Amino acid sequence: MNVIVAKSCGFCRGVRQAVDTAMSVPVDNTYVLGELIHNEEVVSKISERGITTVQSLSEVPSGATLLIRSHGVGKETYDACKTKNVRIVDCTCSFVQRTQKIVREAGEAGKVVAIVGHAEHPEVVGLMGWRTGEAYVFSSEKDDFSVLRGKAVVLVSQTTFSAQRFLKIVENIQKVSLKSVEIFKTICYTTVYRQREAERISKLCDAVLVIGGINSSNTGKLCEIASANCRHVLRLNNADDFKYDKIKFFKRVGVIAGASTPDWQTQEVLFKMAENNAEVQVATEVAEDTATKNVAAPTMAEVVEDIDREARYRKGQILNVKIVSARDEGVYVSVSGKGEILIEKVNLDCEDYTREAYAGKVGEDIEAMVVETSPKVKLSEKAVKKVKEEELLLKDVEAGNEFTVVCTGFNKGGLTAELGTYPVFVPAREIRPGYVKDLEKYTGKKLRLKLIEIRKERRKEIIASQRVILEAEREAREAAKAEKEGAFFDAIQIGDVVEGKVERTTSFGAFVSVNGFDCLAHISDLSWTGVKDVKDVLEIGKRYEFKVLKIDRENKKVSIGYKQLQPQPWDLAAGKYAEGDIVHGKVVRIVPFGAFVELEKGIDGLVHVSQISHEWLENPTSVLSIGEEIDAKVLAFNPDEKKITLSIKALQAAPEFDYSRDREENAGGRSKKKGGKRNRNVSEYGEDEEYREWNDGGFSGASIAELLGNEDK
Repeated sequence: MNVIVAKSCGFCRGVRQAVDTAMSVPVDNTYVLGELIHNEEVVSKISERGITTVQSLSEVPSGATLLIRSHGVGKETYDACKTKNVRIVDCTCSFVQRTQKIVREAGEAGKVVAIVGHAEHPEVVGLMGWRTGEAYVFSSEKDDFSVLRGKAVVLVSQTTFSAQRFLKIVENIQKVSLKSVEIFKTICYTTVYRQREAERISKLCDAVLVIGGINSSNTGKLCEIASANCRHVLRLNNADDFKYDKIKFFKRVGVIAGASTPDWQTQEVLFKMAENNAEVQVATEVAEDTATKNVAAPTMAEVVEDIDREARYRKGQILNVKIVSARDEGVYVSVSGKGEILIEKVNLDCEDYTREAYAGKVGEDIEAMVVETSPKVKLSEKAVKKVKEEELLLKDVEAGNEFTVVCTGFNKGGLTAELGTYPVFVPAREIRPGYVKDLEKYTGKKLRLKLIEIRKERRKEIIASQRVILEAEREAREAAKAEKEGAFFDAIQIGDVVEGKVERTTSFGAFVSVNGFDCLAHISDLSWTGVKDVKDVLEIGKRYEFKVLKIDRENKKVSIGYKQLQPQPWDLAAGKYAEGDIVHGKVVRIVPFGAFVELEKGIDGLVHVSQISHEWLENPTSVLSIGEEIDAKVLAFNPDEKKITLSIKALQAAPEFDYSRDREENAGGRSKKKGGKRNRNVSEYGEDEEYREWNDGGFSGASIAELLGNEDK
């Protein structure tokens, strides 16, 4: 017997992607809408993983994950999922997505959509869900196409429809429609290729085995095509339906499989054929003259091995396996009861492997990941645990929670990192607020991130942002600061006495923290006697009491004073000075009418020019100089007016005076020096404006006799 195996057996790309996704996606609270593919065994395995199949979106709870099967669904399903907060894992075939787009755009353009396919097929139902206007479904060239008469028509097809029948329907539609018909050949190219291959094989063989689910549309088309060319066509739902007795008398048997048929089902059929005839040859190349041309044919074992290694297993795939034996090197497991594969002890999820411990687990099911496929399949239980941990981590990231990674590198667009086995990319604009020029300095630094999106075109690459975290924290700080400032200004008033901590000093004052708000104590408000350096009065880090002097809420400024809570020098002067006291001081200012003497910081006394010396003085500078220290007697003390009158000459001995001579020189009742300086009286000294301003009409209680001296009484 010569067996011809179709080259394109097994899952098409879209189905394989859907199945691989279903077998690797986290199963917690995960659902699939309708059968993922039309294959009972595959659907059963998906169910065994814990993924629930539902027929209506109403059966899916809010917050769940929903797998969209390869046939696709209508737009209303996506909208409903968004409303119910259902996360979508979209397994729709890319060819189906293209057809959906054509249907949607045609409706938006006001054109009539004609879909060639079976109205009840899930793909067609989904396509109708993308129409926005008039649309019809046709499944036979005998249908009534008159509804399209005189209309602009866009024609598409179910991706698994018969290519021959589609051409016949197109021909009939063009006869009816007077306007142009825009035709899109949306039948999947793999479907077309499989149908052509089925036609060629069926013409060359005495019998044909068609393997595929009973509900599979594309498998049904293959049966239809094969039956047109071969009298003996056997449709097998799975390997259990195969009976070798039904084909053992045929010289040439063809084997073809639908796009939703897993490779292991084809493999099982080939195994059974090999068991009944060890000399079976398998040809994987099909040509028109295969019957007369010698074709290099691999052995059955080689074909089975190729299917087993290349099609059945995929790196990263998670398998449900059964432990069949325990050895010193690890455990042997069976995948779906077919063959045994060793899981080395280093790849088992245990701390210390012992053969005895695992011998008691024979018959148990575990999950293992395919970590290598060549030169032989290698499985790991630890890898599954790691993936599940990362899936939980990814779920946390998808929930919008903050996560941290260490930057491993950079490129022109931003920073790169890894979260477990998931690659992470932080665009340059998402590193922090503002422009980042030097990306290299972030290498090795910890990044705090939040998810922006997960790019599915790559292996779940996480696109994340640190900027959103920093901006949110800044906004939170500013809001808290504004709230705190508002409470501060609501509570404070001019005249309040507050306690504050000196935070920093400048040449013009000190910044003091009062309830967390910076207030300014100007240098002029630190001491009544004035200071040159703020640190002479206040010490950084210490707390003092201050008086609130001014509040500017609009500009967020508060002025406070320290000296306002300290006694002034004149407040203490009454206890220090009294009339008659002898005091010591320093000349600090000389004016025409006298000299001001500093007794202490903030307290000055006046020595009138007449009280400097017993001799008449033209100017006080003739006997006194600024900075000179002198002793003086207090003649008058008025603390209320902050005035002290001093006398230097009161501490000096008075010179002797000859009254007779003075009378002789002034005989005639008139002095020769009338109006002269010697006889200048106190009122003449008082003519000085600055002195009058200081004295304010008197000499602070000092008598004329005291000012002039006893000899002039």
